Amino acid sequence: MKNKFYITTAIDYVNSKPHCGHAYEKVCADIMARWHRLAGDDVFFLTGTDENAQKNAQAAKKANMDVTAFVDKNVEQFKNLCKVLNISNDDFIRTTEPRHIRASQTIFKKAMDNGDIYKGEYSGYYCSGCEAYKTEKELVAGKCPEHDKIEWMSEPAYFFKMSKYTDKIRKLVGGDFIRPASWRNEIVERLKEPLKDLCVSRSNVEWGIKVPGDDKTILYVWFDALCSYVSGVDYPNGDKFKRYWPADVHLIGKGINFFHSVIWPAMLMSAGMELPKHVVVHGYVNIAGKKMSKSAGAVVDPIEIVEKYGADQLRYFLMRDVPFGGDGDYSEEALIARINGELVSDVGNLANRVLTLADRFDGKVAGKPELEKCLNLAKIKKHMEAYELHLALEETLVFVRACNKYINDNKVWAKSCREMGNALYNLLESLRIISILLSPYMPSTSEKLNAQLGVKPGLLEDCSFRPWKGKAKKGEMLFRKIETK
Repeated sequence: MKNKFYITTAIDYVNSKPHCGHAYEKVCADIMARWHRLAGDDVFFLTGTDENAQKNAQAAKKANMDVTAFVDKNVEQFKNLCKVLNISNDDFIRTTEPRHIRASQTIFKKAMDNGDIYKGEYSGYYCSGCEAYKTEKELVAGKCPEHDKIEWMSEPAYFFKMSKYTDKIRKLVGGDFIRPASWRNEIVERLKEPLKDLCVSRSNVEWGIKVPGDDKTILYVWFDALCSYVSGVDYPNGDKFKRYWPADVHLIGKGINFFHSVIWPAMLMSAGMELPKHVVVHGYVNIAGKKMSKSAGAVVDPIEIVEKYGADQLRYFLMRDVPFGGDGDYSEEALIARINGELVSDVGNLANRVLTLADRFDGKVAGKPELEKCLNLAKIKKHMEAYELHLALEETLVFVRACNKYINDNKVWAKSCREMGNALYNLLESLRIISILLSPYMPSTSEKLNAQLGVKPGLLEDCSFRPWKGKAKKGEMLFRKIETK
């Protein structure tokens, strides 16, 4: 029986078009999903859009558009981003869909039936950028550290008894629920003080999901948005929910760690549901050290980058220059350096050299697996299991460099017929395995390489040297050097 693997990304606000930070998270999730498919697992990969946020309604008003029309238009840009980046998501959840509205209201009702929802009055600070209520301790110089603004609000509201779950959440977070460990420590520190009850509604707001039984009140957007992880698998009675829940990985950015590691588990506990296995936290894609942000106007359009340089090139760059779990900088110069260096000179050059030799050779491709010792598959698997995507990729590149060194050290181009057969056996089998290992990162490149090798796509179990059965035929270069002035 196959192991199941259910992974989600955060759902994206659609108040403006996507930027490179959105691309990064989707690529990371796609790599994880593709890796588990390579392992033979039963994978479900969900992404989507957060459409009930007030910032979406505010942006629509600014654009002088009906909110529904504005949201529908912008959602298409996020769907297109997935297509352009070759993201292999199995579904795309929109929080305006009936299935999501039903799921959110069902979970709210379960919490209410459990005695965890009560009415009161909220007075406090609110950040419209985060769509979140803030305590004074969370403010920096009286402002939100993420969005540099805050407002005071006072209104009647429903509250969720999150304080009731303080001890259970502490126990959960104290284990390996949050990865990497550095982001676990942040939440552990915050939980040294007991949790406070959470305001879970907004009054005098028209856009959003109605509180069950109260048409004048809207569900707090985070109580609604977090439910997308179950509505996307047709909670509560759908076959996909029974098959895939609980989620194995909620992949999120560091700025929303608390919502996923504390609020979401408390909601699920209240509703009597199983908890996700892991919240996996990544850092930000920065520009000159500053967070890429729509509200700050500091963004890079990933679709424009793909049109200019290619999807696999951007995917590769993000994994190399943004170490998973930490922050990294985007610059066009750094992207070009990765393309011209590692992609052209290492991966592309290896494929070109080997396929050129194979084209000229009409003998038997067979021999002893001399290069197999240079492949550390166990180390790659260990990095992937620890969500160290950048380190797993680096280990694959170590193997690529070993293959290039093998060509140079053995002067393969000058070998006799028998020696050439042995050398090509080692190099062609190495390329076949490299294609498998690179496929989660650069799926289109892997397809091109497989076509030139004359082999079918492989699984992880195929990453060992076997008798050569391909039909190699050199095609166009995998990567083109970018000329700079």
